[in-house]
Amino acid sequence: MINPAEPQSINYLLLHRMGIDTHQEPVIYMRQDCYVCRSEGFDAQSRINVSTDSHSIIATVNMVTTDILSHQEVGLSESAWRLLGASEGEKATFSHAKPAESMSSVRGKIYGTPFTPQNTSDIINDIADGSYSDIQLASFVTSCAGSRLSTNEIISLTQAMIACGSKLDWGNQKVMDKHCVGGLPGNRTTPIVVAIVAASGLIMPKTSSRAITSPAGTADTMETLTPVNLSLKTMRSVVEKEGGCIAWGGSVSLSPTDDILIRIEKALDLDSEGQLVASVISKKIAAGSTDVLIDIPVGVTAKVRSLNYGRKLAKQLVKTGDALGITVKTLFSDGLQPIGHGIGPALEARDILQVLNNHHHGPQDLRDRATTIAGEILEMGKVAPQGQGKRLAEHKITTGEAWVKFQAICEAQGGLKSPPKAAHTYCVTAGKTGIVSYINNRVIAKLAKLAGAPAAPSAGLDFHVKLGDKVEIRTPLFTIHSEAPGELQYAINFLSDHPGAICIEEESI
Repeated sequence: MINPAEPQSINYLLLHRMGIDTHQEPVIYMRQDCYVCRSEGFDAQSRINVSTDSHSIIATVNMVTTDILSHQEVGLSESAWRLLGASEGEKATFSHAKPAESMSSVRGKIYGTPFTPQNTSDIINDIADGSYSDIQLASFVTSCAGSRLSTNEIISLTQAMIACGSKLDWGNQKVMDKHCVGGLPGNRTTPIVVAIVAASGLIMPKTSSRAITSPAGTADTMETLTPVNLSLKTMRSVVEKEGGCIAWGGSVSLSPTDDILIRIEKALDLDSEGQLVASVISKKIAAGSTDVLIDIPVGVTAKVRSLNYGRKLAKQLVKTGDALGITVKTLFSDGLQPIGHGIGPALEARDILQVLNNHHHGPQDLRDRATTIAGEILEMGKVAPQGQGKRLAEHKITTGEAWVKFQAICEAQGGLKSPPKAAHTYCVTAGKTGIVSYINNRVIAKLAKLAGAPAAPSAGLDFHVKLGDKVEIRTPLFTIHSEAPGELQYAINFLSDHPGAICIEEESI
């Protein structure tokens, strides 16, 4: 045992797992009066190197002023524990981390000096190495916010993000991909599109995200049906066998700094056109894609609120893709209301299954959007003549070929299962007779999240109406699904404070 009263000639403490979730930021907890802290001069928020015999990380220090830790212990957050590959009671040494010199380029950008390819690469490498604290990451994200990145800066940022991660190589064949800019609840076209495209003989190794600010990401939805946490080896095996997959991008380390930057953008609630482009294109190139279709929903409560901004974004996506050697095509779609019936992982999974099974109650708008996107991809991949892609996509669903392929992909990924159902529901009805004239996507998404989505897979909303529908008083508008009564009540309380989530106008005579 170490006696804290005696002088120490060695600079180590024993690791203790605190069980504290700090998301992706590695944090350590050190007694303010421990000998290491005093001898090294560590302060709260200091960036330090933590080293064991086998691993080393950079972490942020939080100071402890109680006896929650002994003088010979240092606590680790879950992120730090995982990155360090730590064992309880293992010895670790500590030293001040070298400052990230690339921060000078971030400061220069804040004052108007453009990024160069070299300093952009230095910044992204430092971020990937863990040299940036969350405060420094916030500075970088802010320096890029809005439209502050030129086309050349976006291309440099994209190249740097690709270079610091893994990259898949599928040979000389065409590799298809798609992406939706987002902001539209329930728009879960990807699993349907992958099934159609793979059933048509093209290659589509789809890596998808978990929810960032939405009630569900494609990976969250697919995880209610099949495993998505695939290794690169497993992902390649599934694609070689079935022609497609739907995997969580975070499990295969493609453009890893993107997930770090997205976390900060989410916390700051900042949108960066340049970082959005770099995020999308870097992940597509890292996945080995050669031809990409990007869906851009446009609507007053979608992520892209105007067609003018959508066109500007589309131009940057196409230019960046062209500069880096891939074909990018954009498609504008209606972003005025949610797509499908379900909003939330399990409810969206149910919609996907209904579409693929030609169920008569399945959401027609989800089917129409998915076949439109798939049709464009089939034409890009030269398996359908120009103007005939959507017809072929519809045929793949009608004949059941897409459903057979989807089942095969799920089996190859680990098996197909049924999505869960929520234990608690509450039906919201119309307060008057009229026409559904407006649906606020952002309020609806927030409502689904308060109900528990996506952390609670079966939580969310089940929509019963669309824009233009005529409703009578007490007509069901949507049903809230929740796994816990407390979360259901949170959602109901939020709805009472936001009566404009759905607007109903009286019919004019």
